[in-house]
Amino acid sequence: MENPIQNDRRTVRLPILLSITLAAGVFLGATFFGGSKGITDVARGYTKFKEVLQLIDNNYVDTVNTDELVDYSITKMLEKLDPHTYYFNPKDAIAARSQLEGGFDGIGIEFNLYKDTVYVVTPLVGGPSEAVGIQSGDKILKVNNEVFTGAKVDNAFIFSKLRGPRGSQVSIEILRRGVPKPLAFQLKRDRIPTYSVDASYMIDKEIGYVKVTRFSESTYDEFKNALGRLKTQGMKKLLLDLRGNPGGYMDRATNMVDELIAGDKMIVYTDGKDDRYDRQTRTKNAGMFENGSVVVLIDEGSASASEIVAGALQDHDRALIVGRRSFGKGLVQMPVNLSDGSELRLTISRYFTPSGRSIQKPYTHGDVESYEKDIKNRFSHGELFVADSIKNNPKLQFRTDAGRIVYGGGGITPDVFVPRDTSMMTPYLYELFGKNIVRDYAVRYSGENKKQFEKLSFAEFLKTFTPTEADLNAIVANATADDIKFNEKEYKRSKPYIRTYLKAMIGRYAYQKRDKGGLNNEFYQVMSELDEGYKKAVTLFDQAEKLARTSVSLKDGKK
Repeated sequence: MENPIQNDRRTVRLPILLSITLAAGVFLGATFFGGSKGITDVARGYTKFKEVLQLIDNNYVDTVNTDELVDYSITKMLEKLDPHTYYFNPKDAIAARSQLEGGFDGIGIEFNLYKDTVYVVTPLVGGPSEAVGIQSGDKILKVNNEVFTGAKVDNAFIFSKLRGPRGSQVSIEILRRGVPKPLAFQLKRDRIPTYSVDASYMIDKEIGYVKVTRFSESTYDEFKNALGRLKTQGMKKLLLDLRGNPGGYMDRATNMVDELIAGDKMIVYTDGKDDRYDRQTRTKNAGMFENGSVVVLIDEGSASASEIVAGALQDHDRALIVGRRSFGKGLVQMPVNLSDGSELRLTISRYFTPSGRSIQKPYTHGDVESYEKDIKNRFSHGELFVADSIKNNPKLQFRTDAGRIVYGGGGITPDVFVPRDTSMMTPYLYELFGKNIVRDYAVRYSGENKKQFEKLSFAEFLKTFTPTEADLNAIVANATADDIKFNEKEYKRSKPYIRTYLKAMIGRYAYQKRDKGGLNNEFYQVMSELDEGYKKAVTLFDQAEKLARTSVSLKDGKK
């Protein structure tokens, strides 16, 4: 006779916890699905899941972690929906949310991990590290008496030790060049702001450049501050760079559009299962830049909120869109914080541009792999290099205010195509980037030549400074010492890019002004020498202005 199954304390508690979950599930079922049929389906599915989970917990031959099983089952279940509905466990949820927050609590440094050692690139303005006198080039030896070098040190380890609750204490031991003994610092963690407007500067006397890397909590305020600052410097034309911007908060994106479009016009609307998630967002405020011409740069990495901005400006003929076809994410996710600290980002609606187009690219339920290979397929099919390779669906034609044809169903197709430049990209260059060889050299070079750069204005640096052959040879030597095999053919092909990138990084570390937050103006100004999209966009403002005038001359709503 088999022994009866004994109910230990954990077994008794599990049904209670599951019952509480059922109550929450019924509530969520009523909220999200509506009606008795939805509640019945949710309850039936829950009962089956609870039964299987209890059988595993009570009877499976080996000890199992039921929390991991639940997380895994949720993840696999969501794969049957769409590619953007996602579940984050409690640890990952914190990291995911921090990407969209306006800052974090920590000691305030930008660091570089090189050969298992952490170097301070720069103390962040207004942060605890700057206050106690930590300097660029300092090598971190210990944090709270724990050795900070070796194989265990990676980005996750560094964040776990340097970030922490605001007001908490942390001790750091550093080694400074020219100082024989280690220095000890006591810091109190504080709020460290992060920035999503990565650069904003005047290209010439009339054209202002603004680079937005994501749409976080502070993006709209940063954008307004950038516009105001550039307008005082004489900006009459705006180059808005959204390349590589993966999106973020929708309302920050629509608020940005409201600063650029006059009158009462549609920015975006959403359509869900029923009218609970249907929204219309229109321009309503007197914007800061409603009259000057606008050019917007996008590429295959511009997604979601970036596409809302580009789509609205294109549909109203307010801006000329330049670059390559955007990612194609037209689904809206609602974040739901769960009781254990985990988070569900649930797709609740689709969004549509003013002309009525959905920019969501096609996907097959459950086939996440094919969806994620889309960018790779664009590369192999030649779309990133030849405009004629873009395949728009002729059945999804829409018209802008001025009557131009635009397409839905697969991202924002630019008005002016700029091919991707891979002429200098090589595996050798990627290895240099992967191990931060060039950046590490730039940090040390700018520190060792600080007095030289103090005598040289950035304008003079931009015009006259060029890294020498000795500098490039030193980078090659450092790479070889770090087990990167030298490839002469690839090096020669990438050499112009390495030289320009090194100059850009030296410019960033030598000239970054402490009163302008996280902006990387110097870096982008130098890299513009090799940026074909940037150089093309600067020549298109007359075309953008003509397009906007044509649209304004037509009556609103005329297609």
